[in-house]
Amino acid sequence: MKIYEKAPAKINLLLDVLRKRGDGYHEVEMIMTMVDLADRLEMEELPRDTIIISSQVGYIPLDEKNLAFQAARLIKERYDVKQGVYIHLDKKIPVAAGLAGGSSDAAAALRGLNRLWKLQIPEDELCRLGAELGSDVPFCVTGGTAIARGRGEVLEHIANPPQCWVVLAKPPINVSTADVYGRFRANEIKEHPSISNMVGALERGSFTDICEGLGNVLEKVTLDVYPEVMQLKESMIRLGADGVLMSGSGPTVFGLVSKEAKLPRIYNGLRGFCKEVYVVRMLT
Repeated sequence: MKIYEKAPAKINLLLDVLRKRGDGYHEVEMIMTMVDLADRLEMEELPRDTIIISSQVGYIPLDEKNLAFQAARLIKERYDVKQGVYIHLDKKIPVAAGLAGGSSDAAAALRGLNRLWKLQIPEDELCRLGAELGSDVPFCVTGGTAIARGRGEVLEHIANPPQCWVVLAKPPINVSTADVYGRFRANEIKEHPSISNMVGALERGSFTDICEGLGNVLEKVTLDVYPEVMQLKESMIRLGADGVLMSGSGPTVFGLVSKEAKLPRIYNGLRGFCKEVYVVRMLT
């Protein structure tokens, strides 16, 4: 028996950091949603008690450093599962890109193994397991659109954005989330993006207001260190995207586009200096 799970990428419509917590994490308020760029996991039970992961790409770890591996190990240990599993990871989401690819893989592994081994773990418990693996994993378990608070694991689901095109562009650099948060100084933020304004825009289904409400307080940190991200953002605006923002800690920049006719110009213009460009839809 084989189980298949999609692991979609997420983007941050809004990312605010309130303060550094006593446990070393940062207190955040984010609004996240998913787009139709996805990894695909194929899971098959093995007779011996082991975890094996393969992939068609050679640049990701396939051992205990892989979040899907960690998810499988966690669910086996927590629920005393003695069967092994073979997981093939068809990787499409860029790595170290601010799109939660690894977190979404872990979430897909949790969902898929719950089905494969007929464990009947409720979704809220899968989210709690996911929180042990990473701050974005609980959101990736549930999908949809949500406000994420705490260190990202406290979720409140809200209205989905209206359907539109999303252009994703990742420059040829990798950005460490830990490094960006290490450079971030919450007391230096003069203006915080408005959660309430973005929630209202989503409830109204106002594409214009969503574009105007985009905000990410980590953006300046990454743009200061990696000027190519600023160049990418400026190019996307110049080429006609309606709303442009860096996702997560970067370096991927996304553009929201309402009219399909704009897409060829934006795509071709970005491909001039950035190989990893994707045109996808909101996953609503």
